[in-house]
Amino acid sequence: MSLIRRHRAGAFVVLTYVLSAYSYVRIASDGKLKALPILGLMWCPGIAAMILRLLLEGNLRGTGWSWRAPGWQLFSYVLPPALGLAVYGTVWVTGIGAFNSGGIEVGRQSGTHVPLPVALLLLATLGLVQGMVFALGEEIGWRGFLVPELAKSSSYARTVWLSGAAWALYHYPLILFAEYHSGTPKWFALPVFTWMVFAMAFVFAWVRLKSGSVWTAVILHASHNLFVQQIFDPLTTDRGATKYVTTEFGIGLAAAYTAVAWYFWHRRGEVEQVADSTK
Repeated sequence: MSLIRRHRAGAFVVLTYVLSAYSYVRIASDGKLKALPILGLMWCPGIAAMILRLLLEGNLRGTGWSWRAPGWQLFSYVLPPALGLAVYGTVWVTGIGAFNSGGIEVGRQSGTHVPLPVALLLLATLGLVQGMVFALGEEIGWRGFLVPELAKSSSYARTVWLSGAAWALYHYPLILFAEYHSGTPKWFALPVFTWMVFAMAFVFAWVRLKSGSVWTAVILHASHNLFVQQIFDPLTTDRGATKYVTTEFGIGLAAAYTAVAWYFWHRRGEVEQVADSTK
């Protein structure tokens, strides 16, 4: 037990990967990203964090449950669609990819035609709530436990690089053994996705530490998944080179998040050595 107390961050990462093993096997068995196995996988970091907090502290305080700094939470919701519009808008305008107004499938299973503006509104509201159910599991772990734990004794840069490495590696089995990729070669998809995740880690860690609330990271995560995977990707028709720029495996979003990461890197002094006192 004393060893775990001394290496809480490492214990969390190991426990997360151990808990994730079953979900990886289920997903890799048919290579499909089905909702329930993905939900189970995304909750493994959260379960690992809660086990360790209960084991070491007897409570779940310190995760950042308080709803603080609503301005940063609004920022977290708006950032992904803003970056997505910049990247995908450029792709549409330049002809690298085509805009596909019929790409979103809201209502099609019931045979109901939903106009695009209504579909976008439903996704941007109800879709976000659904996305938060998935994202909460990961964020209780990565930003609710790991980032504040590392920040107690590490610089902002070290906190980001370590947490980003653990977060990226957690996705690798899905890229290598399942359909979590854009259709580009894995030799391209894997390093570009890793680049994007590290850039995102700078943003996620900063807003989590600055706001003191895990909900900021939850909203950012859910908004990213929603707007990229369920809105911008379906609205874009591939023209051959499109997916090398778009999706989570294209250079567009990786470069866009890098620009935001650079901005927060220059504001790192505001979150250096933040003492996490949130409940």
